[in-house]
Amino acid sequence: MRGKNKFWLVAIVVFSAYLAAPYGCAPEKKELVKTVVIPDNEVDPDTWGKAYPEEFESWKKTAEPEPAGKSKYKRGFDADHITRDKLAEYPYMALLFNGWGFGVEYNEPKGHANMVRDQLEIDASRLKAGGVCLTCKTPYAPRFEKEMGLEYYKLPYKDVLAMIPEKNKELGVACIDCHDNKDMTLKISRGFTLTKALTAMGVDQTKLTRQELRSAVCAQCHVTYNISKDKDMNSTGVYFPWQKSKWGAIAIEDIIKQIQSDDSVKEWKQTVTGFKMAFIRHPEFEMFSNNSVHFKAGVACADCHMPYTKAGLHKISDHRVMSPLKSDLRACTQCHAESAEWLRQQVVAIQDRTASLLLRAGNATAAAAKLFETAHKAKDAGKQIDEALYTRAKEFYDQAFYRSLFVGAENSMGFHNPTEAMRVLGDSIAFAEGAQGYLRQALAKAGVDAPLKVDLELGKYLEGRGTKKLMGDPGLEFKDPTGVQDYF
Repeated sequence: MRGKNKFWLVAIVVFSAYLAAPYGCAPEKKELVKTVVIPDNEVDPDTWGKAYPEEFESWKKTAEPEPAGKSKYKRGFDADHITRDKLAEYPYMALLFNGWGFGVEYNEPKGHANMVRDQLEIDASRLKAGGVCLTCKTPYAPRFEKEMGLEYYKLPYKDVLAMIPEKNKELGVACIDCHDNKDMTLKISRGFTLTKALTAMGVDQTKLTRQELRSAVCAQCHVTYNISKDKDMNSTGVYFPWQKSKWGAIAIEDIIKQIQSDDSVKEWKQTVTGFKMAFIRHPEFEMFSNNSVHFKAGVACADCHMPYTKAGLHKISDHRVMSPLKSDLRACTQCHAESAEWLRQQVVAIQDRTASLLLRAGNATAAAAKLFETAHKAKDAGKQIDEALYTRAKEFYDQAFYRSLFVGAENSMGFHNPTEAMRVLGDSIAFAEGAQGYLRQALAKAGVDAPLKVDLELGKYLEGRGTKKLMGDPGLEFKDPTGVQDYF
């Protein structure tokens, strides 16, 4: 009997503990998220944040300075919002871009939250194109383009900015730019740019996979674009120069062909050569999607820049969009077995080599530009410059300029597609040296001595930018381990 009583005593204790568990040791019940209806065309992120608080909180961090010392080439900005001056770090750009806004001030971007703020702080010459400059900077751009048409593009920048509600006047990328308000599926909000560009390549955006969309929504803005002008240099539209390309193969060669076939996109005159030129801006998607290892493996932009993370009880995509280096390569180690430090060293090695070639390509192109300046002075002095040689030099110069610009404007310092970056820069150097060769022949035939090493006079172009104080420490922290750079 004693054993049976002991059994019942243990049973009663266990059963009592079972009854008590829901009221004592058990975890608290997860509170149900309140249903929030997001109205159609709602821009304000605060409304979206009520339905998706974890994503909203991580998105708000894009306004904060990124972790310092993590990336050698993309260093972001500090607590005082001081950022990097690209013209001081790559002085050849001050020469090549002299003649318009990018030659006056060209800084590293400070992230999604600061896109409009950056424009308001930068030299006013960068905003001369008008309201079209807001196309990728404000979530109100699709609405303005739809309602205003041509006026949206050509109205002064400040006039279009004034149409944005005061609360959201400086709002950068917002939820509505990438998501459908009904179910949060990914969507392309800028049909007047990306959809037209995809259609030109024969791509039906409705048939893109979800993984492809996770790159396509980024490709609404992280691409190069052209602004078409009328005879009075008013902006009349904006488009991506992909008309001669294919999905997964948007090559610089095809971009150049498109630029050269459309005189309306030659927006500015290069001072040193006098040539009317087009421009290439931040072509991240073009570089990444052109047969890169990661793109071919099915990796999307969001996999690396918005990796999954834990937020409370949920797994979400990290909406603090930044370089994987800034988060200690957490995104990379989700796929790669190597350590984060090993991977970081590989990234830096790729970027060092790209920076080396970029400087050589840029300096070689700048030297060709200065030889054009010499040829023009010789013409003005009555010298006969061989037209065939001059024309050939101009053809080579254009190819060199747009190639070095393509890699210099792309924000990964070659990492998005190392083999393509090296190929493009190698070709840029070859074209630049070819242009120099043709010009030297033309100058020699005209009886004009050309210097063995061209003086780029970079100090003149850097100091001639006006009184605006340089932002950040001038001088690239790159040291060429080969010593070859000393010859250029």
